[in-house]
Amino acid sequence: MQGYIINMNRAREEDLVVTILTQKSLDTLYRFYGARHGMINLGFKIDFEINTSLKSTIAQLRDVIHMGFPWVTDRNRLYHWQQFTSLFYYHLKDSEETGEFYFDLLDNAASRWHLQNPKRVAVESYIKILEHEGRLHREMRCFFCEKPIQGEVSVIRSYFPAHPHCSHTPGTDQNALVELFENQSSFFLDDREVERLWFVMAEGL
Repeated sequence: MQGYIINMNRAREEDLVVTILTQKSLDTLYRFYGARHGMINLGFKIDFEINTSLKSTIAQLRDVIHMGFPWVTDRNRLYHWQQFTSLFYYHLKDSEETGEFYFDLLDNAASRWHLQNPKRVAVESYIKILEHEGRLHREMRCFFCEKPIQGEVSVIRSYFPAHPHCSHTPGTDQNALVELFENQSSFFLDDREVERLWFVMAEGL
């Protein structure tokens, strides 16, 4: 079985409670500490087995193999990947079944993480999440005053559009934002605008 580690908590001594996003569900498993165990970390994609033979309320994580990516030794890219993947835990932690969408989304993002600014990959992926969940608001109408938005547009949590003067946040070129919403492409956004969108996404999926 394969999955992405989206949350880790210390248990007694050096043991871990690990939450893994697979193609079908979230699995919360117990990882016993031991010198013969390979290192695992938040955001890692792993191949693993689940041991349910123990008389415990939580199954055991066994036979872990880290499935690395070419960017995993790049500290900056790994740091942003860990920030991104940790958002999935808080978004999905109450879901019993997740389907393949979120796993495939992370697979796609991981394959592009070293090819461009990773924050652009994350922002484009977030648009896909909003669309998949029916939460993408394409109409350029202000969340606060409900009037049409002319010119620059700001976004708040869940990328709700708003007037910059209503939200008291920096604006983004409207044509570039429409391109992002319609085609999941950040091509026309400058790095400052991408940074702002990353910051909003980091508040929670």
